[in-house]
Amino acid sequence: MRDAVIVEAVRTPVGKRNGGLSGVHPVDLSASILTALATRSGVDPAEVDDVIWGCVMQVAEQSLNLARTSVLAAGWPESVPATTVDRQCGSSQQAVHSAAAGVISGQYEFAVAGGVESMSRVPMFSSVQGADAFGAGFRARYNDITPSQGDGAELIAQRWNLSRTQLDEFALGSHSKAAAAQDAGRFDQEIAAFLREDGVTISADEGVRRGGTIESMAGIRTAFKDDGVLTAGNSSQMSDAASALLITTSENASKMGLKPIVRIHTAVLAADDPIMMLTAPIPATKKALDRAGLSIDDIGAFEINEAFASVPLAWLAETGADPAKLNPNGGAIALGHPLGGSGGRIMTTLIHHMQANGIRYGLQSMCEGGGQANATILELL
Repeated sequence: MRDAVIVEAVRTPVGKRNGGLSGVHPVDLSASILTALATRSGVDPAEVDDVIWGCVMQVAEQSLNLARTSVLAAGWPESVPATTVDRQCGSSQQAVHSAAAGVISGQYEFAVAGGVESMSRVPMFSSVQGADAFGAGFRARYNDITPSQGDGAELIAQRWNLSRTQLDEFALGSHSKAAAAQDAGRFDQEIAAFLREDGVTISADEGVRRGGTIESMAGIRTAFKDDGVLTAGNSSQMSDAASALLITTSENASKMGLKPIVRIHTAVLAADDPIMMLTAPIPATKKALDRAGLSIDDIGAFEINEAFASVPLAWLAETGADPAKLNPNGGAIALGHPLGGSGGRIMTTLIHHMQANGIRYGLQSMCEGGGQANATILELL
């Protein structure tokens, strides 16, 4: 039977909004990571049957099938097709699922999955621009409520009785873990540095902050409700980054002399309340474990996207997972959340962590706009 294995996973550094990568066109950012992927794997881009690229705000500089433009900007053969997908924050994780399905079904022999978002250049909600994105039918069903991720994060905090202090402590932990990972060089192998046209090289994630305290966090005003608990300090950062993974079968890898790193063991989707919006990683995790025939204790590392601190804390409460295994190198609160590139960024980090620590199974899930989630279980080879 055909399987799907990842033979290379790489990402750019995550630039903070208006930071070191803000002057880079998202097509050029994507092209740089495609180039790095081909160089590191040694696979001729002409072998690639499709490039599936996640991007959320597909307008302005990120419009007109960004994936295809990026492939051509990277200098890959004109014969390499590409498509851009949007499953909100999980877009590049969905790209991995789609690429793996294509490889397993025989539609592809080699596929590239990944994504990009330049939030400095194409801000959130650029694709809406004041329009009603919901329509009468949705509004009638949900009592004319306009879904908001921030409001959803507050609803989660209320439902799971999460205090401001708990959220702030989680955020400080994210920064602490990310800083430790940076200092130990644990991100070095997964990052392909970006050389800007002005000669400046961006080689490290820019969002990590050091020296924060509960007292300093308490001074940050709430972002969504005056009496709320979510702030800019315990929420993910807006960022610029791209990520890419090369997927094929074990048989193809053997023929080409490539060494697979992980097998895509299980890939599922789940959906939940679109108003609370951010809880679907909980049923997605259960679905993935049930389908894989594994228990929560069989998983050696979890990556649950830190869109807001309330999301992984509620996930921990519901799943009973070991907190020490969650986001061991920090998450989006510290590293940033470049929307369409985040799923690939998180998976790249998870893969390298599994490889470095001999972890057999890793699980990744992300909350997504509209109340959805992807969940993926990877198996180390």
